[in-house]
Amino acid sequence: MPNYWLFKSEPSSFSLDDLKSRPDATEHWDGVRNFQARNFLRDQVQVGDQVLFYHSNVAEPGVVGIAEVVRSGYPDFTAFDPNSKYFDPKSAPDKPTWYMVDVRFVRELPRPVTLSELKTIPELGGMALLNRSRLSIQPVRKDEWDRIMRLAGL
Repeated sequence: MPNYWLFKSEPSSFSLDDLKSRPDATEHWDGVRNFQARNFLRDQVQVGDQVLFYHSNVAEPGVVGIAEVVRSGYPDFTAFDPNSKYFDPKSAPDKPTWYMVDVRFVRELPRPVTLSELKTIPELGGMALLNRSRLSIQPVRKDEWDRIMRLAGL
């Protein structure tokens, strides 16, 4: 059975439409520079896992689509590139610090499920997202996933 995740992204950096427009609607999820989120990417996020694509740092943050993991954790090569905004001189190909996964666009939600709406649903009160988590990669329980799908009209 797949695991479920919420991946946050600022649409000005990388949006659901950006993912949809990539070749094969697939892209690596790079630039994660938080150790707990890195551990999820390195150790737990697996091929076939389902992802809530969440737009953050916008007027109405919320879940806007679904993606699927198509490649499990591997070293984030942007950490090795001195020209990348995600460069980390302490990370090296033979001893990587940071990891990424590849995700593929699955679908847009029929309607976004906003953060303010999620906060009104008592059954979702345990979600990391609703408990001041700033992590860009967060686990989601199956019942939370199902509830969000219903809210979105799926």
